[in-house]
Amino acid sequence: MTHLYLSALRFDFRCPTLQQLVERLAEPARRPLDCYTRALYAFALLGQSRPEGLTVMEEVLAQAEEHPKTLHVLLHGLWLGQDLDQGAERLLALSSRPALATGSDPIVLFRVAGALRRLGRYDEGLGAIDRAIDCLPSGDISVHADLVRERSLICAARDLHQHRSPARTSSGVPS
Repeated sequence: MTHLYLSALRFDFRCPTLQQLVERLAEPARRPLDCYTRALYAFALLGQSRPEGLTVMEEVLAQAEEHPKTLHVLLHGLWLGQDLDQGAERLLALSSRPALATGSDPIVLFRVAGALRRLGRYDEGLGAIDRAIDCLPSGDISVHADLVRERSLICAARDLHQHRSPARTSSGVPS
């Protein structure tokens, strides 16, 4: 029951509330937290771009091995934490773990596309988001809108980047 409630808070992006609840569960008088709950705690911290979330994430990764649901929680936290030191690079590294690097999980591809956008690797991001859209089951409108929105963000970021860069001739000299 606890996992369900904490997961609901995760998907509602209620990071401070999730953090507080897990911290109450972790009080010394209680039993140690399981790996998944600790991953949810890391998510709460990462989602707030708090650097201590990276430490908790590393501790969870040392125990989680290749448990897909736990890895997805951490991936989600890295995706949400826009101001984490090397957050996009860490997300890409995590997404390359065997449990996530199937190439057929639209959520992993969605998060990878966002990381690539943050890194300015727009063409790769478009490729990842197009693969994500292609991997969705027909009629899955709940996730489709998020993927299309990410595709639009990548295109807008690419267009903005191209308009900010000075026009160059074929020799590489600004025109």
